[in-house]
Amino acid sequence: MTYYFNKTLDLPFDAAVQRTIAVLKEQGFGVLTDIDVRATLKAKLGVEFRPYRILGACNPSLAHAALEVEDKIGTMLPCNVVVQELASGRVEIAAIDPVASMQAIDNPRLQQTAVSVREKLQQVVAAI
Repeated sequence: MTYYFNKTLDLPFDAAVQRTIAVLKEQGFGVLTDIDVRATLKAKLGVEFRPYRILGACNPSLAHAALEVEDKIGTMLPCNVVVQELASGRVEIAAIDPVASMQAIDNPRLQQTAVSVREKLQQVVAAI
């Protein structure tokens, strides 16, 4: 089982980031964190890196449901969505597959919530 699903686009990087945030919002996700990996690596290490952003997406109702059945699930939240520019100039959107990551947790009650989050994130990636 792969741990993510993705889509490659012919959009400028910044437009792809904005489109991703907009589609996440349409599916009930907010972006809690936005890590500009390129800027961070430049500031901390002085190295050049391709445009790469990690968006920490959270659907409040699904996060609440997950926390109700597994109180340590917060260690795996929010769900990360990566927007990165590829060498070809195209942009890839990749989202974590929560079902794959939740397999590490021995709590069958968490499975349905993970499936619901997966379905929403798959809809996000498909709609971008």
